[in-house]
Parts: sequence; C-alpha cells; structure tokens
Amino acid sequence: MTADLIVYNISKLYTPYHKPPVKKEKLREIIMIKDAFIAVKDEMIIAVGSDHYEMYIDSDTSLYNAQGKVCFPGFIDAHTHLVFGGSREHEFADKLEGIPYIEILKKGGGILSSVEMTRNATFEELYEKSLKSLDQMLRFGSTTIEAKSGYGLNLETEIKQLEVAKELNQFHPVDILSTYMGAHAIPIDYKDNHEGYVDQVIEDLKVIKEKELATAVDVFCEDHVFDVNLSRKLLNKAKKLGFDVKLHADEIVSLGGTALAVELEAKSADHLMAASLKDLQELGNSNVIGNLLPSTAFYLNKNYANARMMIDLGVGVAISSDYNPGSTPSENIQFAMQLGALKMKMTPNELLHSVTVNAAYALGLEKKLGILDVGYQGDFLLLDIPNIEYFFYHYGINHVKDVFKKGRLVVKNERVIGRK
Repeated sequence: MTADLIVYNISKLYTPYHKPPVKKEKLREIIMIKDAFIAVKDEMIIAVGSDHYEMYIDSDTSLYNAQGKVCFPGFIDAHTHLVFGGSREHEFADKLEGIPYIEILKKGGGILSSVEMTRNATFEELYEKSLKSLDQMLRFGSTTIEAKSGYGLNLETEIKQLEVAKELNQFHPVDILSTYMGAHAIPIDYKDNHEGYVDQVIEDLKVIKEKELATAVDVFCEDHVFDVNLSRKLLNKAKKLGFDVKLHADEIVSLGGTALAVELEAKSADHLMAASLKDLQELGNSNVIGNLLPSTAFYLNKNYANARMMIDLGVGVAISSDYNPGSTPSENIQFAMQLGALKMKMTPNELLHSVTVNAAYALGLEKKLGILDVGYQGDFLLLDIPNIEYFFYHYGINHVKDVFKKGRLVVKNERVIGRK
C-alpha cells in the first residue's frame, strides 16, 4: 500500500502503546523510535518505523522532511470551556487577595458574571472569540478537545454555545466533542430552588439530545451548587437518554463526587483536588479516568491534586487545560503538562500518556487516537526539542512547530494554515 503522506527524518518518535486506561507502572512505558518516519493514507497511519519508507511512495505521495524534529501524538484536551462571552479580569484583584471562589460566586461574580456576558453575546461574537482560542489550542498541539457549555444556564444560551462549537467543529481542523453542562451553577432565579433547576435541566436534556448538540453531560458537583443527590438525579437521566456522563468532582470540598463518578461509571471525574483517600481508592479500582487540571490550581493558588498517590492507587490519570474565563484563562496544554511535572511530580512518560491515550479514553476515542501506530488516525506533532525530557525542562514556551491532523499539515512553524 502506498501513502498519501510520508513524514521522514524524525529524530525521535515517542508514543504510548498500552491500551487505555493505562495505569501504574505502565504509565512509564513508551516506545521511542530513532530516525523515524510516519506514513498516512486516507487519514489513517499505515506505517511507522525507522527505515524503508521508500516502499510506501508512489507518484502521488507527498513527502515532508521533519528536519530532525521530535514527534509526539497529537495532544487531546479532554476538559475545556471553549465557548463563553467576555472575560473576568475584573476579578483578578479578588483572587490575589485570596477571596474564595464560592464567595465571589455568591456576590454574583464567577460563573454568573460569565453567564451574563454569554447571554448578551451574539452567535457571531462567540464564534469569533472561540475561533481565536481554538487556533491557539491547535498551535500548542491540541488536535482534539472537549468543549463544555454551561455559561448560559438557560436553554436558549446553552444551545447557542453548543451550536457555536458544532459550527467550529465543521470548519476547524481541531475535532471538538461537545458536553452539555447546564448544571454549571445555580441561576439567580433558582437560588432557593436547586432541585427545581435540576428538573429544568433534565427537561432541557431532551432538546439537546434531539438537536444532537452534545455527546456527554457534566455537572458541577460541589458545595453550594449541586450536591451528590441532585448530581445523581441529573446524570442518571442523562445516561438513560444515551449521553456519556462526567463530573466536576471534589474540587473545593470533599463532597463525594468522585465516588459518584465510580458509581455511575462516568467517563471521567475531573479536578479531584479535595477527593478523599477512600474515594480515590474506589476510583483506582475502576476504569473512570481521573482528569487532573493543574493550571487551575496554579491560577487559583490552590493545592494540586495528589497525582503521585492517585497513580500508586491505580487511577488512570489524564491532564487537561480546563481553559475557562475564571479559574484558568489559558489555552496552553503544554503548560498544564509542565505543571504536572514540576508541581505534581509526574514523569515525562506518565504525562505523555495523560494527554494522549488516557485522554482519548476519557472521550471514548481510544480506538483511533492517542497512539502512533497502524490503524490510528494521523494526528501528530513535530516539536523543536532534542528529547522528551527537554519538553518539561524548558517550560513556558511553545515547543510545537508543525501539526498534522488526519494526515494533513494544519500548522507550519506555529502558523495555522489548514482549515476545512
């Protein structure tokens, strides 16, 4: 079989190879191929190796010289809040003073501030703003992302957010999986009736399903927002309608969201900074991904999730950016990975797993993404680094130079050149 594209002269190619969820010592086991090439046909990888790529060439094959760069699989950012209106720099001083997020939320700030700006934004305004962020994510190497709604808190605006993400998915190289998160906060008109709002979100689920605007449902299971019982009620209904489910779990207080994620066989339990030892043990005995968001801890000056303990307990960990307007306004998944190394003591090989195979598993994409091997989609990165350790050692810059999505060059020298 001949290839549509061959990328050759790769100095080192790094890829996971264990099927996810990858846990414990297997997280440190990757393949490194020197003087490598990748051959792609019809968007899929047909060969990976270190020599004899000539056998995959015919007159229609495009050849791309990697010029000695390093190759990783495309990064998968399994937790973002891509589409929202406005920004929240006016809360920055409060954060520096250490005012708790829940107190900011009670004053009408936080998510509620973004809700107002998102409701007031037009579709076009949200689209252009989100497009700019999506381009930035792609430049940093994120070739697939999850995008949550949750800044509408009414059906009209939630649909608007999800329709923006759907339109971007059709146009942009980055693949977007949308998650409906109507249960992101309690709107002001339901502040004394949390259960009534959950009942409304459940009704709205049917519309989201009919319009095919999301594949998953998330809930902010947290003190003063949605308790375990309300979260269970909502997510059980979502599962009956055919949605995957996931939770913002035990971010601020140990409420039991992690255990609920295990009970419901959720795709992931996200944050986990306050999760109890007992709940993490249950998580480690399950196939639910523990999706850790270190950029959020960094930005809020909070304690980081205990990744080392989670890995020892058998949790299949992922790392995501959590890009959002309030608690981590950064599209840079590379920085999240570097924080995973510097602040959570994860090794380079563990971190490569965390943004590839395990993140793919969290999104239900493990059969086609996360590994550079025959039969997987041709999503990969060329980085200007000598080795994987250097990626974490030299932090805070963009190491990704070229990005290939489905075997097509979409970023060259950090410039987005390919859109659908």
